[in-house]
Amino acid sequence: MSDTAPWTVSGKVRARQDGGALVIAVDGITTQAKYYKPLLYEFFRKSWRGARPAWGDFAVEIRVEHIGDPPWLDLDNLAKAILDGIKGYVFHDDSQVARLLVERRPGERERITVTVAPRPKR
Repeated sequence: MSDTAPWTVSGKVRARQDGGALVIAVDGITTQAKYYKPLLYEFFRKSWRGARPAWGDFAVEIRVEHIGDPPWLDLDNLAKAILDGIKGYVFHDDSQVARLLVERRPGERERITVTVAPRPKR
């Protein structure tokens, strides 16, 4: 039996629980990183009925997939906007992010995929 839940979709954003991780996909890319904070905030506020925010450490992976030349996008600003957009819905505060990976790579479509998982205690 699969641990993967169906996608919750609202506009350009979709999300689902995949085992212990939350996967968020945003279709399309803009060079304006500030666009993503309100987009994600509204998705979680209006559409998400998944798990409540949790305490503890988290690992976050943000993948920006592009077609053609890479977009002129500051990945550090993008990461901050995304973390601010999901704060309060996935974790209580972005200081709980103990591991953060942000990468840009060629893909089959323009999309941002965010995977958030609790980080196991060592």
